[in-house]
Amino acid sequence: MAERRLKATAAEGDNEMDVGIEGVGESEELDLRLSIGQWGWSGASSSLGRRSSWLSPFELTVGSSNCPEDLGFGSRLEQNPGEEITEEMEGVELDGSDFHPAERISSDDMDRDAQHKRAKILFDEEAQLIPTPFFADETAALPAIENYIDSHPLDSSGSQMMDYCHNINADAVRSSKLSDGSQNDGGETDTGNVDNSENRMDLTEDLLHLVFSFLSQRDLCKAGATCKQWQAASMHENFWSCLNLEDAEVTLENCMLPTCHSHFYEVLLCLETLYLGKGQLGDGFFQALTDCPALNSLSIYDTSFGNGIQEISVHHDRLHELKIVKCRVLRVAIRCPQLQTLVLKRTSMAHALLSCPQLDELDLSSCHKLSDAGIRSAATSCPLLTSLDLAFCSCTSDETLREIALACPNICVLDASYCPNISLESVKLPMLTNLKLHNCHGITSASLCAISHSRMLKALQLDNCSLLTSVSLDLPHLRSISLVHCRKFLDLNLRSQVLSDVKVSNCSLLQRISIVSDALKKLVLQKQESLANLLLQCHNLQEVDLSDCESLTNSVCEIFSDGGSCPMLKVLVLDNCESLTVVRLNSYSLVSISLVGCRAMNVLDLSCPNLLKINLDGCDHLKEASLCPVGLEYLNLGICPKLNALQIEAPKMSVLELKGCGMLSQASISCPSLTSLDASFCRQFTDDSLSSTAASCPQIESLILSSCLSIANDGLSSLHWLQYLTQLDLSYTFLMNLQPVFDSCCQLLILKLSACKYLGDSSLNALYNGGALPALRELDLSYSSIGQAAIVDLLAYCRNLVNVNLNGCANLHKLAWGSREFQSTGKKIGPTLSNLLPLGNGDISCSKSDHLLEFLNCTGCPHLKKVVIPSTACCFRLTKLNLNLSANLKEVDLACPNLSSLNLSNCSSLEILKLDCPRLTNLQLSACSMLSEAAVEAAISGCCISEPPNVHSSTRVRLLQRITGT
Repeated sequence: MAERRLKATAAEGDNEMDVGIEGVGESEELDLRLSIGQWGWSGASSSLGRRSSWLSPFELTVGSSNCPEDLGFGSRLEQNPGEEITEEMEGVELDGSDFHPAERISSDDMDRDAQHKRAKILFDEEAQLIPTPFFADETAALPAIENYIDSHPLDSSGSQMMDYCHNINADAVRSSKLSDGSQNDGGETDTGNVDNSENRMDLTEDLLHLVFSFLSQRDLCKAGATCKQWQAASMHENFWSCLNLEDAEVTLENCMLPTCHSHFYEVLLCLETLYLGKGQLGDGFFQALTDCPALNSLSIYDTSFGNGIQEISVHHDRLHELKIVKCRVLRVAIRCPQLQTLVLKRTSMAHALLSCPQLDELDLSSCHKLSDAGIRSAATSCPLLTSLDLAFCSCTSDETLREIALACPNICVLDASYCPNISLESVKLPMLTNLKLHNCHGITSASLCAISHSRMLKALQLDNCSLLTSVSLDLPHLRSISLVHCRKFLDLNLRSQVLSDVKVSNCSLLQRISIVSDALKKLVLQKQESLANLLLQCHNLQEVDLSDCESLTNSVCEIFSDGGSCPMLKVLVLDNCESLTVVRLNSYSLVSISLVGCRAMNVLDLSCPNLLKINLDGCDHLKEASLCPVGLEYLNLGICPKLNALQIEAPKMSVLELKGCGMLSQASISCPSLTSLDASFCRQFTDDSLSSTAASCPQIESLILSSCLSIANDGLSSLHWLQYLTQLDLSYTFLMNLQPVFDSCCQLLILKLSACKYLGDSSLNALYNGGALPALRELDLSYSSIGQAAIVDLLAYCRNLVNVNLNGCANLHKLAWGSREFQSTGKKIGPTLSNLLPLGNGDISCSKSDHLLEFLNCTGCPHLKKVVIPSTACCFRLTKLNLNLSANLKEVDLACPNLSSLNLSNCSSLEILKLDCPRLTNLQLSACSMLSEAAVEAAISGCCISEPPNVHSSTRVRLLQRITGT
């Protein structure tokens, strides 16, 4: 062993370290000296502070140790000139490694180190190394390092930090020599000392530790080969607490031989945790474990063993944890008196001999080749066993479990999943707290009788137990139970005041559930198609999900109402419970209820003052709904087409949608905060319902009564209660008189009268003759029967309108400002061009009065032939004009200075187009086949169109060439 030790000599002239190994070439020596990768260490993270990010499940963790430099890991102990190492110091112990007096530091070495002003390392009373700061102000030097670290991100090799360390050292050496007065007369330093000083690169221990903490372990090895002080700093215990040996070729020759690498052998003396994975171990690996007296935890994963007989014999006096996972081995013999945890998971062994009197946890899961007798022998030899995992050990029998229960009376955790031969009928485990029995086809209701004797049981898992028909447990400590895919399961009866987790799903035959618990807060019982009886006494239950429980009856509502057994319930989900016909809930605590897909429900009665959310999608047969009171802010009942009676009392509701409730005839709506009501297509919505709603909901701003065919003058007269009404939609109604609207809704901004076929020309007289609705900005008369004269007067005198829709008006023939029709009253329309003034954004406006009209839509007017808007019409704000699909339109003459968009698509009869619209940018002329190319070119000559209008391709190409001048 001594012949193969590392030999280190320090030359006084150049201070170079010459390391040699007998029998190894120079290049191999250097690689071996600078890299521990050959010794089985893998490169890892470049930052100690982030080492948790690269730790794999199988690593080598080296125990804390300050290894003495006489073994090659640290620098020699320094002392002041003239000091001697006393006898008391000779026997001092450094973290388990003795300081040997035979390897005392020579006086020459001490003198040489003193010349270079190295950091002194002294012994305190407790024999700890105390570094003496090299810099006069160490606290001032530390922030400099930290600032450099913050401003210079390290590369993967850590070379930047090492270069910076060299620079700091050189500056420090020069400053120290100047302070000593060593500069000669010629201004040059003593060359004989400079070389040694620069090579030594002295720094305080704290600074080196700070710098080295940013290096990877491979770089630490290289740094340690620089000098003795760096070697000592690089071997600090914090840097070598974690090493990764996964996927490394670990053998006795390259890792465990102390004769080759004595300093690494000293590390092994302090080794506490070792992780090996996906490699190969030599024959003597387990024998060499005795060289690691401090080893506490050993984990081996997916590893092959070098010996042909594939036997493992582990003997260690201090080992507490041993994991051999997914390894190929025939026989295992373990004798570890202090072992507490043993994992042999997925190991192909056929025999296991254990001598571990202190063993607490044993994992034999997926050991398919281990016989029933082998399992029995292994487990019964550990009397203090508390946790046993036998999952996927298909040979396990009830007899083995009985003997284990007798030999190990303290077993608390048992996993016997996928063991088809066990029933547990005669097995008693009084201390059991956690039992897993997944896919145990021998478990029946009789097995549950035996389990009920485990009064300490806290967790029970019975998933996929195909023969289980009923579970009845009264266990005071039971906290969780899981029953999934139990195909013959019929009855569940649980009583435990601490029960907090119940998982029952896909038990298609389950008919009855009874649960008593004060700790249960959430209950999910989805897809229990046969569940008809539910009894709950859970005073802290807050959330229940009974989705797809098709057999639940109306009586389930009694459980969740006040006075029932769930007074704290907040969320109730009854989706697709198709047997529910009447849902009546009276709950002060309920916040959310979902009844999606309850197609058989025809009566809904909710008295839940704190209810904030309700979902009724798919409730197609709901006829009566009473929500008094509820805390809802929004409600959509339009998805209930058969609803005929509605009563709502909701103080916080702001939006109510009844769109599509075509059979709603009785409605009592008391929502004082309601701002929007949509009753579209409520054809039987009567005047009485509208009057009562208007009186009890005075804050309504938007009222949509489209297709409410039963609304008449009485209902419209009640709108005077709505002082904030700004939008009213009466489209598709049979109204003949709008006077109640003009009298009651003077603050209207939007009025929609689309498709009101019974409105005559006189219906709008109050708008343009009587000054009604002075605040009106948008008017929709699309598809109405309003005549030509009424439209002309409307456009001429209702100058406050901003948006006018005349789509599909069959009585509109000509739209021509300045014509005789527009001057029928003898009044002139607007000022002359001399009165025009520019607006702030460059638009042209009128100094006195002009139209506020911005959008005019006349799409699909079948008899419209001519549209003329001269400058005298004062339509200076008009920006968009839509005449699409007006098939008989022949002439368009516009002088609108701010018009930007004009749509004349599908005006197939258009022949004349004159445009005085300097701001026009978008012109649509698709299918205007009668319009010549010359007419288009002349029309757009005064516009700012950058691209040709949307016409057929050949004309478009020529127009583009003329516009661009190409």
